[in-house]
Amino acid sequence: MVPRILVIDDDQKITAFLNRTLTYEGYQVEAANDGESGLNAALEADFDLIVLDLMLPGLSGWEVCRRLRQASTVPILMLTARDEVADRVRGLDSGADDYIVKPFALEELLARVRAILRRHGGLTPETLEYTDLKLDTAAREAYRGTRAIQLTATEYGLLLLFLRNPRHVLSRDLIMDRVWGYDYDGESNVLEVHIGNLRQKLESGGEKRLIHTVRGAGYVLRDLDIRGR
Repeated sequence: MVPRILVIDDDQKITAFLNRTLTYEGYQVEAANDGESGLNAALEADFDLIVLDLMLPGLSGWEVCRRLRQASTVPILMLTARDEVADRVRGLDSGADDYIVKPFALEELLARVRAILRRHGGLTPETLEYTDLKLDTAAREAYRGTRAIQLTATEYGLLLLFLRNPRHVLSRDLIMDRVWGYDYDGESNVLEVHIGNLRQKLESGGEKRLIHTVRGAGYVLRDLDIRGR
């Protein structure tokens, strides 16, 4: 069963980003933009995880968390710009399972989501495959045939995105948004560098290229020898 995640955050940019990111990870995502509607949604449906911002209009995230804990055992990951120790302690004391501070690293957020879902039985490991390329998401190990491939966290994120979307052209902006995050402001050629490194690792055993550049559009995972697929 696909894990269901509810995002409660009044920042539409972050909500849209989390929706896209978590959807690409294979989760079913819904969103609410204030405390009251978020609390109602969480109580009316069965979710596997609540991603909850603290600074919400109407009911605060602390109050939403407290009321949820009175009626439900659903895991809660608090997401906030407040980085004071007292705020983190208050959030955890309110019943949250974990706490992450904005701006966050995407891989850290996803790791925390996976860890919470594993602890609560809401995550089933999977193996993604395309031709002779395989990615074990539980062990975070990649293979080209029987050859193991060591990946950095960024390369893993790129490969995961491609394997979840084989034969689909992914724009540069979409990849940057998904892998580096909504607030990334780094070097302009960082994507090209990491794509080059990933290709080198995937092809170091003499295997054919699977990640192709689509000029003016982006990149695609495709076996050019397979017609019509």
